[in-house]
Amino acid sequence: MGVSPGPVVDTARDAQRPVHLRWRNIGLVFLGGTLGTAARYLLSTVIPAWQGIPIGTFVINVVGAFVLGVLLEALTRRGPDDGMRRDLRLLVGTGVLGGFTTYSSFAVDADGLLTSHLLWDSLLYSAATLLIGAAASAAGITIATAVHRKRATTQ
Repeated sequence: MGVSPGPVVDTARDAQRPVHLRWRNIGLVFLGGTLGTAARYLLSTVIPAWQGIPIGTFVINVVGAFVLGVLLEALTRRGPDDGMRRDLRLLVGTGVLGGFTTYSSFAVDADGLLTSHLLWDSLLYSAATLLIGAAASAAGITIATAVHRKRATTQ
């Protein structure tokens, strides 16, 4: 009688749980977060600071913003957020890229520059991270859109 069946459930037991509280989805995010955090740690140990500016955190956050833009746009253009697309979004988008990018390190780094009396460096670092990160995300979205359009015209 016009009632929507609602989202697809993973198991009968999960039927009453919202998507974000289902054990399978939590596991995907946990696994991805573990991988992303490990990748961030490894990269941050090999990218040294430059004149006190934490370049590693900056690069990690900008690259993560770009990849997230590509991923989410590509998934959105392929259909609704369910099945394999949801799994990829949770595993790679929320998990890997959520663990890879780091707002907390960004905030600590900016504060460290402030406590070292490097006000302008802290402001420049913060502004550059936010603006270039947003531009990287927009570039990722633009690239994923162009790829989708090219595939659509060649089919």
